[in-house]
Amino acid sequence: MELAPLPGFRDFFPEEVAKRDYIFEKWRQTARRYGFLPYDGPPLELTDLYRRKSGDELLGQLYCFTDKGDREVSLRPEMTPSLARMIANRGQSLPKPIKWFSIPQLFRYERQQRGRLREHYQFNCDILGAECVEADVELIALLIDCLRAFGLTASDFRVRINDRQLLASLVTALGIEGEDRHKIIFSAVDKLTRESPEKVRKQLGDSGFQPAVVDQVLELFKFKSLMDIASRFDSNAAVCERVMLLQRLFGLLEVIGLKDYVEFDSTIVRGLAYYTGIVFEAFDRKGKFRAISGGGRYDQLVNRVGRVDLPALGFGMGDVVLGEILSERDLWPARLTPSLDLFLVLVDETHLAPFLSLARRLRETGWSVDHALPPSAVAKQFKAASQRGARVALVMGPEEWKRESVKLKNLESREEIEVRVENIEESLRKMLQER
Repeated sequence: MELAPLPGFRDFFPEEVAKRDYIFEKWRQTARRYGFLPYDGPPLELTDLYRRKSGDELLGQLYCFTDKGDREVSLRPEMTPSLARMIANRGQSLPKPIKWFSIPQLFRYERQQRGRLREHYQFNCDILGAECVEADVELIALLIDCLRAFGLTASDFRVRINDRQLLASLVTALGIEGEDRHKIIFSAVDKLTRESPEKVRKQLGDSGFQPAVVDQVLELFKFKSLMDIASRFDSNAAVCERVMLLQRLFGLLEVIGLKDYVEFDSTIVRGLAYYTGIVFEAFDRKGKFRAISGGGRYDQLVNRVGRVDLPALGFGMGDVVLGEILSERDLWPARLTPSLDLFLVLVDETHLAPFLSLARRLRETGWSVDHALPPSAVAKQFKAASQRGARVALVMGPEEWKRESVKLKNLESREEIEVRVENIEESLRKMLQER
């Protein structure tokens, strides 16, 4: 029998679970600071939900099958469609704006590579029912503060921001009209950060665009600033309107002290077709990893899924790339596994019954308590206490027990005291508070 997990999947031993829990807790803390509420959904959905959301874009990457009820179903490859379905079902009765977050496990059958597996956990934050640019500012600020919570700084990452409506206006200004033709261009240009311009040029040519038109299109994605775009298209009202919106976004991010974390990047497109407005991606500055996070506006998705017209925006951040960056930057805490409050050391096995009763009594008080199984030499028990990261060792020896006492040893300061059994909780509380 094959003992390794399936390709692209992971086993989580205690040390990996500790890292995963650390990431999850930072995600939760940041989301709650911004007033976001947790939600969750089923890991299995009708395949048609993803077809409605992305057309056939994702269908080739789905873990899909026909269930026993003859339904075509799929393991969720992303959370946004489930969210859209839930909001379409009950969103009318919820106070707006809706600010929710989740940490689902997602599944995609795709080629494995660095930073991308066939399963991963993802931090999703979404705001629904807010059309204003201040909502985009709120979401980008949350993303930045989330990465800062792990010890990353402006020298470690940058959030690159663009606007698909601005791009659509620019492409239209070249005389290229039609949503379908725009989607072809956006899909091709989305690869500019990963593939050579020659490959992108060939893809656009194979899609029916003439070489001269392809040259004009690629020139659009060489703009380095919003001012350059405004100067070049100063007579185009649609372009100027979107430039002003982005300028307001960057101005507000500067006001709240996040200017050093963001920049305009005309090549940020976000390949999925459901994005409708401002889009963004977070990258590490060294360029060694895939995008850390990405998101944007998807104002039409809830309507497409459930005929409810509700503006929306969100982002996702996976645990795989983030974990790689934390390892590369040496940003994991020195100790990740939860420290043990108490390790009970039994000197004489004839006292096993009161020893086990004492362990239960202390656990019912709320402390984390462990002991050797089965009892072993005292030295081995102290070694086990150290390996478990116990803060205090409680030693039950025959002489002390005759005096109805035990010894408490602080394994950090090495302080040792003898206390009466009836006073253990009070003495432990004091010792555990002293750090």
